[in-house]
Amino acid sequence: MAKSVASPSHEREVRTIGGWTALILIGVIVAIAIVLWTKGAGRVAAGLPPAGFFLGALLLLGLAVLGLFGLFTLEPNQARVLVLFGNYKGTVRRAGFHWANPFYSNGPAGGAKRGGKGVSLWQQGTHKGDMTLHVPRRGSRMKISLRSRNLNGERLKVNDKRGNPIEIAAVVVWRVEDTAQAMFDVDDYEEYVRVQSESALRHLTSQYAYDDGEDAEITLRSGVDEVSQALARELMQRLAKAGVAIEEARLTHLAYAPEIAQAMLRRQQAEAIIAARKKIVLGAVSMVESAITDLAAGGVVDLDHERRAAMVSNLMVVLCSDSQAQPVINAGTLYG
Repeated sequence: MAKSVASPSHEREVRTIGGWTALILIGVIVAIAIVLWTKGAGRVAAGLPPAGFFLGALLLLGLAVLGLFGLFTLEPNQARVLVLFGNYKGTVRRAGFHWANPFYSNGPAGGAKRGGKGVSLWQQGTHKGDMTLHVPRRGSRMKISLRSRNLNGERLKVNDKRGNPIEIAAVVVWRVEDTAQAMFDVDDYEEYVRVQSESALRHLTSQYAYDDGEDAEITLRSGVDEVSQALARELMQRLAKAGVAIEEARLTHLAYAPEIAQAMLRRQQAEAIIAARKKIVLGAVSMVESAITDLAAGGVVDLDHERRAAMVSNLMVVLCSDSQAQPVINAGTLYG
């Protein structure tokens, strides 16, 4: 049997009546209701039947009160999703004072709440005693913030490309771009962003080594900018179905896990010592070669192979030693 796939929602912007215009019309309706009530009271005082004036006044007052529920305000970078009896009618993005159909839904929107006791349908959290309950979160008249938000992720313990356990964290700057997708294509877009950001960071970390890469290989430590750009691209793909745009994603913490931190520190120190020794030896060989060549070219001294080997040995000891070399003065001769 073929599975049905939900089609993605698409935002469409709608125009509403100005709030002040609607408020004036409501005031006019109230005034008419007062006039009808006054006429009905006058007819009763004159001993005549009210002839429906009271009923008309009550209907108009009820209509005015109902119209007041259609008034709402929007701040800059804020939108309201209009839903009428389960059907999406559009989104209002223009800031200001508005009036729309009072029967447009005012909630609920999907959400998650962390709570304590006395509720059901619990889901066990990652930490002991931490419970997560998904319950409807009442939106303020289905309003959605379009402003940029920061998601400061927690430190995650994951394995890098070479299997080394590391700690990593990232900050993600995001905003809602399509309100229809954010409200109707995912259960809770804020929780969706959090979970997908953690999943993307774990997946990305497994593709890079911490700092022990091959030649010209990008690593987490040396290629922070490249890794951050790759993280942003992956988040864009994952969060597209939620109508969320990623403005920036950047690593904020990167370190070896505590259980291997000391061993990796010793390895880094050893690599640094080896690299320094290699540079010292190469420099010393170059200096010794230059010294012997200059002495021979200037005719200062004529050395045979044995004396040349002794000079090379002494110069290498002096140049490569960690401590200052102590000279030994020969009062006689090496050759009898």
